[in-house]
Amino acid sequence: MAELKLPTEIVSLPSKGLLYSKESPLSTGEVEMKYMTAKEEDILTNSNFIRSGTVIDKLLQALIVTKINYDDLLIGDKNAILIAARILGYGQEYSFKYTNERGVEQEATVDLSSLKEKELDESLVKQGTNSFSFTTPKTNTLLTFKLLTHGDEKKIEAEIKGLQKINPNGSFDVTTRLKHIITSVNGDHDVKTVRDYVDNYLLAPDARALREYYAKVQPDIELKFIPEDENYTGEGIAVPINLNFFWPDAGV
Repeated sequence: MAELKLPTEIVSLPSKGLLYSKESPLSTGEVEMKYMTAKEEDILTNSNFIRSGTVIDKLLQALIVTKINYDDLLIGDKNAILIAARILGYGQEYSFKYTNERGVEQEATVDLSSLKEKELDESLVKQGTNSFSFTTPKTNTLLTFKLLTHGDEKKIEAEIKGLQKINPNGSFDVTTRLKHIITSVNGDHDVKTVRDYVDNYLLAPDARALREYYAKVQPDIELKFIPEDENYTGEGIAVPINLNFFWPDAGV
């Protein structure tokens, strides 16, 4: 029997690879992916993966042909791979239900290939370095920050879970995330300095301004759609990413 070869596609990354070190395969700005097979559908039904919330990551890791460190993926680039995987596996049309502004549940169908890509502003980048500068508007504090990777998100999630065990009624998402995003304060890169700054000196308006700037510079896929409703006045509704996204018959 002749050897069979699975077809693959090249997926372009919103970051163009500019924020990865030149040693990383991700610095090419592209990732090779294979088409989904029945073996990958087994991943989607793995109860352990579903229970742990890792099912989508396990699936993407199985589909990526390029030899990368998955933890190094910037979140925006991971989202691009996510969309590509869905299109390669089940096509570009995705139907789901959402609640409109009037509280009424409706069904929508989105062409995933039409989702807009938010590319990186190359003028802000030193190639091969994931670092940006920001001066807070209220206190004029000079910060440097990085864009989060999949590995960073795992560390943030683990840290929040640990804090919630100590204080079950506490809310730690905002400050924990900022502690992992900010890399220096007025030139001081010490982790203790950064954490002390976030806990005690970062004013709410400055934190909000930093989050807004972060969202502005982050390369990504816009996971939103505008409903075909003449009365809709919002900025878009989030496209839900769950098991149904990869398996329309999953019933989630």
